[in-house]
Amino acid sequence: MNPSALARGFTMTTLLALPLGVAATQSVDSVRTAAVTWLQQNRILPGARMTAEAAPLDSRLLLADCPKALESSLPGNRPLGARASVVVHCPVPGGWTVRVPVRVRMFTNVLVTTRPLARGDGVGAGDVRAEERDVTSLAYGYVAELGQIDGRSLARPLSAGTVLTPGMLAGRQAVRIGDSVSMEAGVEGVVIHASGVALGAGDTGTRVKVRNASSGKVLDAVVTGPGTVAVLP
Repeated sequence: MNPSALARGFTMTTLLALPLGVAATQSVDSVRTAAVTWLQQNRILPGARMTAEAAPLDSRLLLADCPKALESSLPGNRPLGARASVVVHCPVPGGWTVRVPVRVRMFTNVLVTTRPLARGDGVGAGDVRAEERDVTSLAYGYVAELGQIDGRSLARPLSAGTVLTPGMLAGRQAVRIGDSVSMEAGVEGVVIHASGVALGAGDTGTRVKVRNASSGKVLDAVVTGPGTVAVLP
C-alpha cells in the first residue's frame, strides 16, 4: 500500500472514531513534526546525518488535542529505508493513531574504489577512498571501513568509482602482498621449490606476481593455497 493510501485509511478511521463535541485542535503539522523528530533521534546511524521530510496529511484529518506527549514508532522494528511509515499515537485511552509517510535520506561515509580492480584482488588503503553517500539508496548495503573487509578479496572486477558492498567480497585471501610464499615450479618433469615474496594478493586460483627471494626475478604464478603458489611457465 502506498503512503497516501495509508494516510487516507487512517484519516477515515480517525474521522469515524472522533467523539462528537470533541474539539479538533491537534495540529496535523505537530503530528508530522513528531514523526520526523522521532526518526532523527532514534534511527540515525552513528556519525551520519539525516534529512527527513514528512508527506502532507489529509487536510480533513480531525484530531482531538492530545493531553500527553505524542508517541512515535516504526512498526516491526524494520530497517530504515528511503521511505518510512511512522506511527504517531496519542497515548490516552481511546487516543488516535496516525501513520505518517516520511521520505528519509541518510548520509554517511562509504568506501568507493579509486581505480579498476580485478577479481581476486585484495583491497588496500590505496584502492579506496571514503565518500559521503545516501545509504538509504544503497539497496545492497555498503562497506564503511577497511576493517570490515578483513583480508577478503573481490568476487568480481570493479570499475573506478564503485561503492563497495558486502556481496562484492569473496573469501579470505590465501596470499597477501608482502607475504613470504613457497613457490613451486615444474621444469622438464622435475618439481622445484623455492622461496619468494608475493607482489599481489588473492584467494586460491588468483594469478599474482611473485619475486624469487634468491634471484630477485619477478615471476607470474597462481595461488594454490595459504602461502603457496605455482609458478606459470
